Amino acid sequence: MAVDEVIEHWPARCQCCHVFASSERMALREPRRHQVEELPELSVGVTEHRCERLRCPDCGSERSGELPLEVSQSAFGPRLQAAIATLTVRNRVSRRDTVELCEELFGARMSSGGIDAVLARTGEALGRPHEDLLDHARASNHLNMDETGWRLRGSQRALWGAFSDDHAVFAIAPNRHEDYAKELLGDTKAIITSDRWWAYSHLPLRRRQICWAHLRRDFKAHAEGLAAEKEFGQLGLDICERLFWAWECFSHTSDRAELKRQIRALQRELKGALRRFAGKSPRYKYCRGMARNLLKLWPALWTFAAVEGVQPTNNHAERALRGAVIYRKLSLGSQSEDGERRIARLLSASITCRLQHRSLHAYLVDLLTAHARGDPVPLLR
Repeated sequence: MAVDEVIEHWPARCQCCHVFASSERMALREPRRHQVEELPELSVGVTEHRCERLRCPDCGSERSGELPLEVSQSAFGPRLQAAIATLTVRNRVSRRDTVELCEELFGARMSSGGIDAVLARTGEALGRPHEDLLDHARASNHLNMDETGWRLRGSQRALWGAFSDDHAVFAIAPNRHEDYAKELLGDTKAIITSDRWWAYSHLPLRRRQICWAHLRRDFKAHAEGLAAEKEFGQLGLDICERLFWAWECFSHTSDRAELKRQIRALQRELKGALRRFAGKSPRYKYCRGMARNLLKLWPALWTFAAVEGVQPTNNHAERALRGAVIYRKLSLGSQSEDGERRIARLLSASITCRLQHRSLHAYLVDLLTAHARGDPVPLLR
């Protein structure tokens, strides 16, 4: 790390009682180093803009100076506004706690209403970048999708998320039905990795990858049953462990031919077992449904083995959604439709910046500066 200041400490005396003079300070070898990181004193700078008045000598009318466009729209600068938005969406700090933090850390006195106005302005500025994120996500070769619950004034809603390697798009809809999955995906030709939720059933099987982490949880539940159901679950767990080991080896070797060879062996073993457990015998009552569903989805179980970039699990989407779930639990959702649009845009920007390894605060500073001036806003590409 770059050093801003160096302070040298010389020995004052030797153990034999010799006192070192300043002329003897000649280092024998490299010094022992100890670095200390410290924050500078943080304080908000206040700039007063004065619109002076003049009287015209020709007509006698009085004229006043005008504020620049980037100044007139808010009493807070873009860096402070970006810090407030970052604390709220990335760090999930409540409005009241943000008010306290701003006063304690920056010496800025604000109200909860002021915080909300800053977030509304940031959400408005993110309108065009959010649309561009959706276009980029739809243009990807593969997407991870997941959905979770949301709240609007206490009523049940759904938060949808679509995630490529570098882009994240969130949208809030009335429910988790197929219509909203179609609306979010649009005309994309991407391969979609998801769980077995029926809202994705409209997709062709060749463009799907079923999450094996979800399947492992389902098999584990069956393994806790009895008789044939337990046998079905244990067999599925064994298949999952071997599949994940094959994928782990592939992630280190990139040998796709070997991955396909191992997957073919698993396919032969699993398909025969699924056909048996899908039978009409009463002993298969509790595992018949899952076995038949997996046979129906069969091609979508193995897309990862053939298509570059597709993974066997939906962990990418699960990780991206985790912060949104925590935010929902802390905030209890939204209180208006405008609040829903705002948080969807803020979450999209936050997770996209994380995926792209860029600073959310720095991006929001540039965004809010350009938006205040009326310039084209920077996009998250």
